[in-house]
Amino acid sequence: MKSIKAMATAAAFLATPAMAQTPGVTDDEIKIGGAHDLSGIFAPFSVPAVSAAQAYFDEVNENGGVHGRTINYIVEDHGYQVPKAAQAANKLINRDEVFAMLLSLGTPHNLAMFQQMEPKGIPNVSPITAARQMVEPFASWKFAGTSSYYEATVAAIRYMAENEGTSKVCLMILPTDFGKEIEAGVHTLRDEGLIEVGAEIGHKPDESDFTGALGRVKDAGCDTVGLALGVSQQINAIATASKLGMDDLKFYVSGAGFHTVVAKGLAQQGVMDGVYAGSGWQDLEARVGEPAVAEWMAQYKEATGEDFPGTGALLGRSGAEVMHRALEAAGPDLTRESFIEAMEGLDYVDEIAGNRVDFSAEDHVGADEVFVSRIENGSWTLVQTIE
Repeated sequence: MKSIKAMATAAAFLATPAMAQTPGVTDDEIKIGGAHDLSGIFAPFSVPAVSAAQAYFDEVNENGGVHGRTINYIVEDHGYQVPKAAQAANKLINRDEVFAMLLSLGTPHNLAMFQQMEPKGIPNVSPITAARQMVEPFASWKFAGTSSYYEATVAAIRYMAENEGTSKVCLMILPTDFGKEIEAGVHTLRDEGLIEVGAEIGHKPDESDFTGALGRVKDAGCDTVGLALGVSQQINAIATASKLGMDDLKFYVSGAGFHTVVAKGLAQQGVMDGVYAGSGWQDLEARVGEPAVAEWMAQYKEATGEDFPGTGALLGRSGAEVMHRALEAAGPDLTRESFIEAMEGLDYVDEIAGNRVDFSAEDHVGADEVFVSRIENGSWTLVQTIE
């Protein structure tokens, strides 16, 4: 009987390391997951973000990985559909057993995935959404990349009210948690008495005709429109206003519209100015002469064949750097607890995004600045930085 008990004890002892092993971590690999919109209305963000993150991790892996482990970035496409995002999370968490999630796109999509991530404490790092819910309510496993849509909206429209003549704002938004963030920012300024709010119009993700909505904007007497739509929808709505002769109408887009594609797409349709944005990073085109930016652009072109990285790639590369730095700082005995502690100790300047990343145990937002920009002659130009 004693020998049987001894054998059982020995077997349990031998099994302990494997049973206690951190999900997604082996001696030679770290699995990271990402749920993206590779085929929907925000594909201009997700597709280059994935390419840039993969290129960054490829370079890390070619140089020996992180403490001898390669980074395996596993990506699923949800097409900007919440049910598919939940399915993607289920696959990544339960089948692939990823260590953490990185750069997952979409506000309602991340919120849906949180239901599966929270019970296991799976770190969610630099999601491609700036909704406040990415860190509120506070949880040890939530880490946002930049300042929120709400904070950026308040800062940018305040700037427009004080400097550009904005006095009455209409809203054209997706009726989602994303749209509600922009709405909340506008309502805050209304409650302060700084602006009035006119028509508030909800749109579907596949909507493409904005003539009727712009008619309501005109009837409401708004001089500014706050947009929370898909990338191509924002271009379409602004270009339609121009074609209707509404040339004095100003537009505000959040970080979800602060994209090189938006500036260039509008320029192709003759809209060269009148669009403002609030975001947690700086435009890349304006800084191509900076050595670090020029070097990364050359590396990106060599890795992907694309001449210009664009905004989605900028965010992908920045998120990958956050992940890499934290994995390095966590040390060879990697656990989710050591990773979270390492995340909370990061403090560095992201030369590509043009912001400062500094997490702490009390603050899980990486970059706190808000950069207010506007389109001038078909390109984004920085007009104010709020720290």
